[in-house]
This record gives sequence, C-alpha cells and structure tokens, in this order.
Amino acid sequence: MSSGNPLTHAVQLARETIPPMHPAGRPFVLGGLAGTLVLRRFSKRLGVVGALATAATAAFFREPKRVPPVRTDLAIASADGLVSLIEEATPPPELGLPAEPRLRVSVFLSVFDVHVQRIPATGVIEKVAYRPGKFLSADLDKASDDNERNSVLMRTSDGHELVVVQIAGLIARRIVCEIADGDKVDAGATYGLIRFGSRVDLYLPPGSKLLVRKGQRTIGGETPIAELPTLEG
Repeated sequence: MSSGNPLTHAVQLARETIPPMHPAGRPFVLGGLAGTLVLRRFSKRLGVVGALATAATAAFFREPKRVPPVRTDLAIASADGLVSLIEEATPPPELGLPAEPRLRVSVFLSVFDVHVQRIPATGVIEKVAYRPGKFLSADLDKASDDNERNSVLMRTSDGHELVVVQIAGLIARRIVCEIADGDKVDAGATYGLIRFGSRVDLYLPPGSKLLVRKGQRTIGGETPIAELPTLEG
C-alpha cells in the first residue's frame, strides 16, 4: 500500500529500486568511504574519484531480490552472466562422485554482473569441498580444472544430484560460501559470492532437458537452466 507522504513514498520506491548489498561488501564500502574522506581533504577531484569507486564497489556487491519459478522440476541459474560453455564433463573429484561425464553448463560473470550465487533447486546440501588453485581467466575451458574453486553437491527434494561449482577468475581472489553439509536450502536463495570476475558451473543429472543456449544471458535465481528428469519409483 502506498503512503500519502511524498517523502515516505520516495524512500519506499528507492528501497524497491536499489538492491541491498551483501554483507561481505560492507568492509570494502566502509573502507572506500574512509578513503574518499581522506582524498577529499587533498583534492575535490580525488574525492569525486573515490566516491565513484566506492559506489562501483557497492554496486558490485548488490544482492537483488529474485523470484524462482513455481515448478520444482527445474534446475535454475546459480548466477547472473553469460552461458559460455555447454559440454559433457566429469564433476570435481573432491566431491567423491563417480568419474562419469555429466552435462555441464558454465556461466561467466563479468565485473558488471551481480556476483552472489544462488541455490539451483530446493533440497539438502550433501557436501561442500574447497580446493585451492590458479587464477586463470574464468572464460577459458581449463579454468574449471585448474582454478581455485568451491564445489557443492546437493540433492533436490525430488532426489536428483546437482553440483554447483564457484570458480575464481583472473581478478577474483576470494570465494565466499555460506552453506555447510546437511543444510536445507531453497531454490533461488543466496549461498555465497565470488569477488571480482568469475565463473559458476552447474552439473546436471543424466536425462536432463537443456533449456538454455551458449551465448544466452542468465538471471541467477530465476532463469531455468534445465528440466530435470522424472525419477522412477
């Protein structure tokens, strides 16, 4: 319900338009504000540059509200970005899964994309495994194998296995994951982020029907990536 007070209405519109910031971004923004105040003492121009850099940092850590599809038989995008690769690949070995290829959809995130990651389906987290590695450009094929990564194995409420992998990029140097083994999770919920340019891989179960193409842009928490197969029994 809208308020009759113009100021209150303006504040309400601003809250609905400007997405909130993920808590991981607060130290960077606060540091940027402090730096801007210091620069402003020496030069107004430097102060403006500092303010713009701080605003850009706040935008990078934005966490917009997303509404997942009603259907429960879908695997939805875990990240905003560009579908850069669709191929058969073996899931990360640290998850302890059989070394059998599965359909993998890779989404590349530029520094301008929303960088929080979201749960692809409702279910339970079975394993979270971090592995250090290199910091190659995230759009390279070998980034999935060589780069620092954090892998998540989950089982959907319908019994499907899904694997989501956060992969650091050329500039990204920190992966944040806020879930643990045994956690119950909802489709579209934020579970982590990668700082400053990265990639997210989603491994699908056999029999999944792909719903995206290479070169398509995805919206994390909303875009359907695949229709999951019906389990017998």
